[in-house]
Amino acid sequence: MKLATVFGSSSFEHEISIVSAISLKEVLTKVDLIYIFIDKNREFYLIDTKEIKSSLFSSGEYKKSPKLELKQGGFYQKKLFGDSKVDIDTVLNLVHGCDGEDGKLASLFEFYNINYIGPRLEASSMSYNKLYTKLYARSLGVNIVDYQVLNINDKRDLDFEFPIIVKPLRLGSSIGVSIVKESSELDYALDVAFEFDSDILIEPFLEDLREFNLAGYMADKFIFSKVEEPTKTKEFLDFDKKYLDFARVKADLGEIDENLTFDLKTEFAKIYNNTFNGSLIRCDFFYYENRIYLNEINPIPGSMANYLFDDFEENLLNLIKHLPTSKEVEIDYKYINSIQNAKGK
Repeated sequence: MKLATVFGSSSFEHEISIVSAISLKEVLTKVDLIYIFIDKNREFYLIDTKEIKSSLFSSGEYKKSPKLELKQGGFYQKKLFGDSKVDIDTVLNLVHGCDGEDGKLASLFEFYNINYIGPRLEASSMSYNKLYTKLYARSLGVNIVDYQVLNINDKRDLDFEFPIIVKPLRLGSSIGVSIVKESSELDYALDVAFEFDSDILIEPFLEDLREFNLAGYMADKFIFSKVEEPTKTKEFLDFDKKYLDFARVKADLGEIDENLTFDLKTEFAKIYNNTFNGSLIRCDFFYYENRIYLNEINPIPGSMANYLFDDFEENLLNLIKHLPTSKEVEIDYKYINSIQNAKGK
């Protein structure tokens, strides 16, 4: 199995994607792992798997690697006597944030008939925008925390009492997220969030809640990971904490009630249903006052949430066997021919 990991791209989470990609080298040992890097200009580069390291990208040295082009059926490298197709069986979309999670790469892979792991276009739309995630979850009967959406041109009037949490609407990894405890902190928190997005999400900050992470995918039936309850040393997991977690290989498990575990898996299945077929996702839940709330959907989780599975590689190979395929459209020009025949032409 030759698996190409596509990572990087023009995203605020560009560096996080690099960390995720490099970390997979330690857990994927049964496949031939191929690295395809997308730089900030959206140029594709074939990276030597043996030589991959973070400094390769920060120094710009990656530009010495062969450039690739995306064409029908896969990636191609220009050579002296024509283009050479890179030998790949499946592509793993590991671009966090913009380009990877908003549907751009999914559209390209679909258009060029490339077999890939990752959210399809509709799933990307539902999970990339936090407002759409709220509406999607509510339509499925999944609890959500109350919210308010504020545009950069709106008056800064709040629907909630303090404390609140402020989030850019289309960003992950806790980038631009702030907890606001009093009015004097509000303008600064909004300014920070608006640096990353023209729309932000505001929620009441719920204290004394429990957080749970659960990953899974569909392969004839739902396959679930272990349920993780992250250790909270702060009020919320900020960017620094999440950034360091992208390369981790161990989950925070602990004792979790069997009934609660069952309920979390039930809510996960509602979210995943058929919308996220072809992807391994992680859902983050809140447990507050004996109710489960969806916090967010991670359609391309950091390091693919490998640390939540006993045998991540076997699960990834299992998912590859069950990837959805596009239905071939038969085009026979019957309609045009019938018109031409009717006109005698």
